[in-house]
Amino acid sequence: MSWFGQNARDLPWRHSRDPYGIWVSEVMLQQTQVQTVIPYWNRWMTALPTLQDLAGVPEDRLLKLWEGLGYYSRVRNLQRAARAVMHQYHGRIPSQRSTLLELPGVGPYTAGAIASLAFNQPEPLVDGNVARVLSRLNRIEGDPRDSAPRDQLWQLAQGLVTAAGELKSVPSTPMAAGRYSALNQGLMELGATVCLPRNPTCLLCPVSGQCQAHRTGEVDRYPMVRPRVKATRVRYLVAVVTHAGKWWMRKRNVGEINQGLWEFPQLEVTDDPREASISARNWLGVPESQLIPLPRIRHAITRYQITLDVFMVSLKRIPDVIKNGEWVTSEEVGELALTAAHRKIAGSLLPRHN
Repeated sequence: MSWFGQNARDLPWRHSRDPYGIWVSEVMLQQTQVQTVIPYWNRWMTALPTLQDLAGVPEDRLLKLWEGLGYYSRVRNLQRAARAVMHQYHGRIPSQRSTLLELPGVGPYTAGAIASLAFNQPEPLVDGNVARVLSRLNRIEGDPRDSAPRDQLWQLAQGLVTAAGELKSVPSTPMAAGRYSALNQGLMELGATVCLPRNPTCLLCPVSGQCQAHRTGEVDRYPMVRPRVKATRVRYLVAVVTHAGKWWMRKRNVGEINQGLWEFPQLEVTDDPREASISARNWLGVPESQLIPLPRIRHAITRYQITLDVFMVSLKRIPDVIKNGEWVTSEEVGELALTAAHRKIAGSLLPRHN
């Protein structure tokens, strides 16, 4: 806690005691780096400064504000939870972990984060950073995602919270609401800045003397995470169809991955990538001479390595194979929430809307 008070990074949400702003930051930070989140959080809090604003914002605007962060179920659950708070708790975010867990999309970590960071409740939390710190300190065997080591990590985190509550004096921590907030933020900060997955700076660690993995020279062995699954390669043809200054685009339907996001027409293919133009000609039913090849797009998401062969074509009549869509202007493209790969395409064509 003392170390955190002296070494805490100056992050915008740490200047707030607003539970809503802290909640938004914690959801954004799930599987996303801090430096990526900062501009998103600032933009979000300007556009939707209150829980009521979030509860009432239309989906298209919601997704546009989140565009680029990925894992869109996070933001949909965040809005569902905001509406539940407005309806069930008169717009006041609950401070108790048990009540928070009843909200859509709020799991043990998020509940612990809101309760301790925003309300200084004596609740533990374990995210990837905390799991790494505690695994090394205590030489926890097994993958932290498995039930036995996960339960052990949560028990250790609870023990630290209990110990923090017994302290007679608490170090000054201006960026924390109190002792429990300082403890949990300190654990997360230690994992994010010192106890790194690779090449941790153990000489700067305030608890290296108590770290069992450091004492035995086994820091790199912990936590014992399973190897990543080999990436699956996927390839698509993409048609950038234009006419009279407009673009033909479709909105992903309910039930599809990334539902509600927009994209250019695309087709998954398995044939030789050297024959992409022939495949596009056969798909769209147009002469190959009408197709203008655009730069190939490469994109990675979770366990997929995605390649997109992109072609521009000017058409007055939309082929039946891509008839589900609508014409949008260049200005409107800049206002739509696009899937990540297609945002790269739009950004290269319409840089002012990137």
